[in-house]
Formats: sequence, structure tokens, C-alpha cells
Amino acid sequence: MAIQLFGLDFIWPRTGLDWRPVGDAAQHAIAQRHFLADAWRWPPLEVGTLRNVNLAFLDGIPALALPLRVVAPWLPKGFHGVGIFYALAWVLQPVAAVWALRGAGVRRLLPGLAVALMASAMPAFIMRYGHAALCGHFVILVSLGLYFRMLENARWWWIGIPLWQAVALLVHPYLALMSLALLAAAPLTLMLRGNRFLLSGIGAACALLAMVGVMAAFGYFGASGDGGYGQYALNLLSPFWPFRSLFLGGLVTTEVDATGHGGWEGYNWLGLGLWAALLAAFCLARAQILPGLRAHAGLVLALLGLTAIAVSFRIGLGGSVLLDLGPAPGFLEQFRASGRFFWPVAYALMIGAAVLLAQSRRGAIILAACAVLQFADSAPMRASLQAWAHARAPWTVEADTLRPMFRDARQVTFLPSWPCMAHEDDAARTRTLELLLLASETPRPVNTMYAARWRTPPRCTDAEVAVSPLSPGELRVGLPQAGLSGSACSAVGDLTVCR
Repeated sequence: MAIQLFGLDFIWPRTGLDWRPVGDAAQHAIAQRHFLADAWRWPPLEVGTLRNVNLAFLDGIPALALPLRVVAPWLPKGFHGVGIFYALAWVLQPVAAVWALRGAGVRRLLPGLAVALMASAMPAFIMRYGHAALCGHFVILVSLGLYFRMLENARWWWIGIPLWQAVALLVHPYLALMSLALLAAAPLTLMLRGNRFLLSGIGAACALLAMVGVMAAFGYFGASGDGGYGQYALNLLSPFWPFRSLFLGGLVTTEVDATGHGGWEGYNWLGLGLWAALLAAFCLARAQILPGLRAHAGLVLALLGLTAIAVSFRIGLGGSVLLDLGPAPGFLEQFRASGRFFWPVAYALMIGAAVLLAQSRRGAIILAACAVLQFADSAPMRASLQAWAHARAPWTVEADTLRPMFRDARQVTFLPSWPCMAHEDDAARTRTLELLLLASETPRPVNTMYAARWRTPPRCTDAEVAVSPLSPGELRVGLPQAGLSGSACSAVGDLTVCR
């Protein structure tokens, strides 16, 4: 499925092509190319050729980039692992779902196949395709499986839990926080049951320490983003809102949104198959639902807490904000895309429905039918993903002319630089990202980059740079509005290139 959806040329990229990735995928490719070509530094994720910005702040998936860097001398020039991560995410998603289900005590073949199929068709998973690292929903499912195993025998699992939490962080911090909430739910559940919880508590504490330690050692602390907690929240109708559903999608025309920011980050339609499975579980095993919730009270509390963070301080229902609690505490501003925190709730509902239905042969067959329904219902989403992955956006710059210039340069200066562009100037930002992508085929130090967070935000110094003499080996590339001129400059399309 991964090969069919993405294509081998997407999964294993090469330079010199007449097409390019766009949007966030371009940013991620630039980040990994520079990181793989750069020297080892301290902190380990610092990318010297990209103004020393941390790879994690470029969403460069350090969990994959670090091992790739070890073998970088044997990789093709201009290689990056973003396509590999997409494939890994799709391969690991159903495997991790079966791991979680087996941790919950269900080990039979038919329920396992059903959960594998349903997990691969979760709408919030499929529709994250524009952002590679956030496709790593297998992190949530593995952590959910660890939760169940910590309840049964924490002795054998807590040693590996800190390592897993470090991996989760190096995939993406949002996923790491979701993972930590699920791991911390285990000792809470045991405590509420009146059972011994020391070992699982040590495991959860070590997971927290491992995450904080990696953040400190790898340079995560001290950075800030744009803020905006509550703007990209979970709408209360989102799990019920069938946007992009094959069977019910005609009922709605866009994401549900109450904040005026599109509702994209809060997109959490559960899928028609999962809703059918939940209804079937209620009908067939309703007497076991409340005892099951009590038995996993710590997990229930963790999921309610994640839901509260997802809903945010601006509680939206449909197109209206029902309640605005005012400014949130400052630390929550780091999680402005709060709607994502509902993802673990969706997967817990999926595993819970599967556990209830798998207790009888009839229930297992119904679960399998619901999984097929879920897969069919998500067909438009897979089609959208495939169209995106197979789009061959042409270069809007004269790539063949610029490539040897970038290759021969010692350093590259782009004008205007990112901090000098107006926030609403999408054309300039898109063009500069394209130039950065082309230059990253043969990485050289550049003066600017788009990052989600900075420890020290860059200042706008374009006026001084534009009139300064060229350094030996410097290639200066200006968009039309940069106004570059001089005897060392020439036109390449509508760009001005000085060297």
C-alpha cells in the first residue's frame, strides 16, 4: 500500500529531477539534506549550514535522520529520508495497532486483521500526509500497547519505556506528549485499582526523565513559536463531522470550524466503520462498558485530559464558540495546534471497541465488517493522498541553469530573507522555499530558512546585506522585489543572481 500510495521515486528520492515536493514536504527535505551533509555538532541536531537551527524545529524527524547520518557517506548525493518515513509510517501503523490489541489481551487472527485494516483507514492518520513527522501515529499505538503491558507486568517493560519515549520525542514532540500521557496512565490505573504501582510509576517517571534529558542534550529548550493556543482546537462536532467520507461526505463541504482558522488541525472524523463498531459494541456488550472504564480509570482520566487540551480554552461547537475562557497559561501557547491531542482518544476507542466485539465469534465478524466499511469510507482520503504524492510540481525557476551555480558556490544568500517577508506574502515565501529546496541538492551554508521555532529569532538585515560586497565564493540570489544590481549580477529568468 505504501508503494502504491507514494511511488518508489517519492520514497527513494534523487536529485536532478524536473519536479519538486511542495509545502511542508519541501521544508522537511531541505532540513534533512543539510543535516545529512553537515558535520557533527553539539547539540547533535544543530544544522550549521541552516543558521544553526535545530533539526527538530524544522520537523526533520531526528529519529530517522540520526541513523541516516551514520550511513550518509554511502547514500546518493542530495538524499533525504522523508519519503522513507512516509512508507515506514504506513507499514508500522497496522502493525502497531495489532501490538496494542494484543496488549489488551486479544490475540486471535480475525480481530487482529480487522484492527490492522481499521487503523490504516483512520481519517486523522491519512489526512496528515502533508506533514511527514505527524504521520507517525504508530507512536500512539505502540504507547497504548505499552500501557496495557505495564498493567500486567511492569517488571519486563519499564526498562525499555524510557528509550521508547526518547524515540517518540525524536519523531515529533506532539507525539511524545501523547505517548507520555498514555504511559503515565498505567501507574494511575493501578493506583486506582488498589494494586501495586511502584514499578510502572518508575517506568513512567523514567520516560519523563528520558524525554527531558534528550530535550536538554539535543537543544530543544529555549525556543518559542508563534503561539495561538485555541485557534487550531478540536471542535466538539469534529469526531462526528464526516468531511471526506465516501458515504456521508456529501452532507458537509468543509472542516467544521468555530475559530476562523479552517478547522484543519482539529480534523478528527472517526470514520463510519469505527462509529459502526462503537455502536455494535454498545449493543452487544453494553454491560461490560462501565466495568471496563472503571478497570482502566487512569487511562480514561488521561484521555479526558488530552481531550480538554484539544478542545482548548475556546470551546467551539459547529460554527460558534460556546465558551471562551480567556487567555490560556503561557506554557500552553507552545501547543497551538491543540486539536491533535484527540488522536489517542480515537485509537483508544478503536481498541476498546475491538476488545468488546472480539469476545464472541459474531462480534469478531461484525468487527471485521466494520473494518472493511472503515476502509471503504476512507477511499477519498487515500485518493487525495495519492494525488498529492504523485503530483509533479514543475520548477518555477530555471533549475538547470541554477544547479551548477549552487554547486560551485561556497555560500548562498537569498533576498528577501525569511524575517523580511510580510507574513501574508505567500508568493515570496513559496518561491524562497523552492530556491532553498533546489540549493539543498548540493547543500551549502545559506542565510535564511523557514523554521517552526527559533531559540533566537532572526532579524531582518536585508538592507545591509544587499549593499555589502560579495564574499569570495558567495552566490547572491534575489527575487524581483529585492532590487539587486551590479556588475557581478545577471538575470536568470526573473531572478537576479550575483557572484
